[in-house]
Amino acid sequence: MSPDELADPISFLTHAEVEIEGRMPWSSNATFLTTLRCDGAGGADGAGGVVEQQAIYKPVRGERPLWDFEPGLHRRERAMFLLSEQLGLDLVPPTVIRDGPLGEGSFQWFVPADHSEHYFTIYEQREHLHDRLREMAVLDVIANNTDRKSGHCLLQPGPDDDATLDRVWAIDNGLCFSVPYKVRTVIWEFAGDTIDDALLERIAPLIEVVPAPIADLLDDDEVVALQHRATKLVTERVLPSEDGNYHNYPWPLV
Repeated sequence: MSPDELADPISFLTHAEVEIEGRMPWSSNATFLTTLRCDGAGGADGAGGVVEQQAIYKPVRGERPLWDFEPGLHRRERAMFLLSEQLGLDLVPPTVIRDGPLGEGSFQWFVPADHSEHYFTIYEQREHLHDRLREMAVLDVIANNTDRKSGHCLLQPGPDDDATLDRVWAIDNGLCFSVPYKVRTVIWEFAGDTIDDALLERIAPLIEVVPAPIADLLDDDEVVALQHRATKLVTERVLPSEDGNYHNYPWPLV
């Protein structure tokens, strides 16, 4: 199911009953696939009935310690979703913070993606999605994403294999919003590209004030650093280039 099919996917994620299906493989932190159920959640057309939807659950207690991030990566997952929405990008699946079977954590809408695809294949084979990938690069710079692996770019094929309706989603956004600038990403093909004026206009208000729902999830110095990054983008109007060393790339790449 697409989040567009529900009248209020955030309310659904927040209030639905949770059943853990199992642990996601290859995750460095404890990450669980869940099924959420809610009576009368309503579709986009207002219809009622029982709604079921899968979500990815990342409880705080399942985080392994990191030297450069304080515990509470679930707050950064939520902040990245809110930043994407603030900029009108719709790149991050709906994400909430709530209690679950293993305590507080983030719940993110599960995207039915083609997992044979990732950033490198999308870039090479789907030129019609380059603008969306470029927007993802902008989002990652503002958020100071230190872990944009190729596999963190999901392709949701369009209905009936209509490529014009393909969607790209950005997931695994917990390692964002640190104060020191240290973007680590695989998305460097658009370095030096001019940023769209309409997007710059949506970024500009962040220079003066970061909306409270985002700022409240971050430390004060992280909010100031976000504003500095927004200022740099609006002033220079281009995507930055990597500096020629391996620190600009995550590992593994996929």
